[in-house]
Amino acid sequence: MLEQRDPLERRLAGEQQTFARPLRSLVQRAPVTCDAQRTLAQAAALMRAERVGSIVVLDAQARPVGIVTSHDMVRVTAEDGRHKRLEEIMTRDPVALPSHALAYEAAILMTSRGIQHILVMDEGRLAGIVSERDLFALQRLGLGEITTELRLAADVDALVRLAAEIRKLTVLLVGQGVSPEQLTLFVSVLNDRLSQRVIEIVRKQYDLERVSWCWLAFGSEGRFEQTLSTDQDNGLLFLAHDGAAAAQTRSRLLPFARAVNEALDACGFPLCKGNVMASNPELCLSLEEWKAKMAGWIDAALPKALLDAAICFDFRPLYGDAPLAVGLREWVSARVKAQPAFLRHMAQAALEARPGLTRFGSFAGGDASGALNLKMQGARIFIDAARIYALALGVPQTNTAERLRAVRDARAMGEAEVAAAVDAFYLIQRLRLQAQVLLPEGEREAANRIAPAKLNRLTQSGLKEALRIARDLQKRLSLDYQL
Repeated sequence: MLEQRDPLERRLAGEQQTFARPLRSLVQRAPVTCDAQRTLAQAAALMRAERVGSIVVLDAQARPVGIVTSHDMVRVTAEDGRHKRLEEIMTRDPVALPSHALAYEAAILMTSRGIQHILVMDEGRLAGIVSERDLFALQRLGLGEITTELRLAADVDALVRLAAEIRKLTVLLVGQGVSPEQLTLFVSVLNDRLSQRVIEIVRKQYDLERVSWCWLAFGSEGRFEQTLSTDQDNGLLFLAHDGAAAAQTRSRLLPFARAVNEALDACGFPLCKGNVMASNPELCLSLEEWKAKMAGWIDAALPKALLDAAICFDFRPLYGDAPLAVGLREWVSARVKAQPAFLRHMAQAALEARPGLTRFGSFAGGDASGALNLKMQGARIFIDAARIYALALGVPQTNTAERLRAVRDARAMGEAEVAAAVDAFYLIQRLRLQAQVLLPEGEREAANRIAPAKLNRLTQSGLKEALRIARDLQKRLSLDYQL
């Protein structure tokens, strides 16, 4: 195993620099474009002449409306469609990122959506295209191969082996200093693919015809922030057909949900001790039942309701009928806006978690050994604040950093303040990850507790600054909600 890892380790430093580069620096040439009325044969000739693997289709205002790749050419030509116009075969609304976005964001999108090209936009203008070939680091890191193996896995036993490989790769990347934002996104995408394949394999054993359903990810999985110590937090959202009662549909879904939870447990995602899982009848609900449950949380604002809301309001669709989850998100946004007192109660609950600092800037609030819980006294503060501001603004994102950046874009917080909060959050996440890799898998939850006295002076200083920024974020929350 060491012989296989050494070459990988030697390449990581350069690859991390590639991931940290803005997309504008990876654009090799001006994009090749044409209008939608061109035929496939004409587009193919242009692509050959320009020696490119894709062509962007523009509308009359020079805005990108589609993309055609060499793979499309092969597919349509095989169907004798050389004389078809591009508007008939192009992929509409191609995925795009701003030119200042970093390369790893493009890599994540390519891996999560199974695409090979991303448009690079500069102030609304098409600046170029970044292809999978430009981001070969994905394959060199082994992420591409693991994704392919996940897609081809025939049974849960194969997925158990691949889950172990993902954890090994994660430990390796932590050791090589890959940034926490990149790392948690990569791990979350791979865990998504694994979970989705588990669901695909298990669902074949159950009759789920005439039921629209969506598997929901909650908690850190819902926020794309999984670390090495992650249990399951999930639920099921369904819509019955043919007038079937919710209880009747639930009785069909629960055995399936239980089998998925058990398979995920076998893959290294422990069953949730709090039973926040799809196999819990209280979290396997119809759309109307989820609305009623969430309305109860929002309207009552009791301590238990606030805790449940904090876990479940980070939901996102993982598999199945995603529009059900989108509709629920829109409903939640409207309901929260109609009940402003709910956010004030959430803010009040969020302020109960205090950063581990005294008024004078020294570490405080640790256990008997002096260890701080960086999950509860650090990361949670940023997560809670980002959630509250996102709900207040109706922001659909669930990731903490993305929520904070969306708050900045809405001009509810300053750019420097958000940048500092994001950096502080990921410094804490890095310390948690570094501590977790040193412990056996069954003991990694304990790694959330870190004794500052055992850190070097530079790391201590960075942690103090991160906790100070957490305290400043709570001060803002207190002022905004008059607490």
